Amino acid sequence: MTDGPSDPARAGTEAVAGLLRRRGEQVAQRWADLPLFQAVFTVTRDEAVEACHAVVDSLASVAESGRLEDLEAPGFQPIRQQLAAMTSSRARSGLSMSQVDREVGALRDAALDLLEAETDELGVEDTCEARIHLVTLFATLRVAVIETMLQENQEIILRQRQQLLEMATPVIKLWDRLVAVPLIGMLDSARSQIVMENLLEAIVEHKATIAILDITGVPTVDSLVAQHLMKTVASARLMGAECVISGIRPAIAQTIVQLGLDLSTVTTRATLADALQWALGRDDGRGQQAVRGQS
Repeated sequence: MTDGPSDPARAGTEAVAGLLRRRGEQVAQRWADLPLFQAVFTVTRDEAVEACHAVVDSLASVAESGRLEDLEAPGFQPIRQQLAAMTSSRARSGLSMSQVDREVGALRDAALDLLEAETDELGVEDTCEARIHLVTLFATLRVAVIETMLQENQEIILRQRQQLLEMATPVIKLWDRLVAVPLIGMLDSARSQIVMENLLEAIVEHKATIAILDITGVPTVDSLVAQHLMKTVASARLMGAECVISGIRPAIAQTIVQLGLDLSTVTTRATLADALQWALGRDDGRGQQAVRGQS
């Protein structure tokens, strides 16, 4: 008993699978010279050919399953892994999504050329049916590529955001056992966490006993920003370092008073120079006390 209308479709997928199996080597050789697979070169062209073979075999498996439009088909999983490396390389090279999509389209064109070469053997009708299914298969492949590249771009954006946050919160060693963190821009929870982590690491690395948090470049101070600063000060104290907050401008001082924020337990100074003078004087005082104690 046959399935009637589904027979032509099955014949078309079988023809596509057969083409990819028979012509796998030719497809791989053609693809290896295309921009998308040239991205995998590290030593020789053979590496690109091997990568092409892996994708051809996986596409043949998808065709054999008959699930040409199903991104969850088993054969697409190894393709995704291979494409992730290639699209990542193309994205780092500065190519846009549309440019990478055109490179994937070139893979389809190479396979279609080989299909047309078999028209005499397959017949016009079977060739047309196979062509439809081959186009469908590569359309699904393009969707897989776009999804993979979107995910890769998202990961790149997250990494770059993390790097920018870290670059925007440097910890500077000003003197022996004295470090400073010049803050510029708005403070949100994510950035405040990085400030705290970087400061605590610097306190351990430099054996710092005093840390200056300079907020001259912070445009506004609200209750959330003040809360983050207090947490940072408290964490530094637990590590054995005293904190002083500098850059308290008149407008910020008025805002703190209006919000009813209590910074009485925190040492504050109007400018970074004042904070540095306080820190050096405090450090000298400790040194003199230690000398008197030894004598």
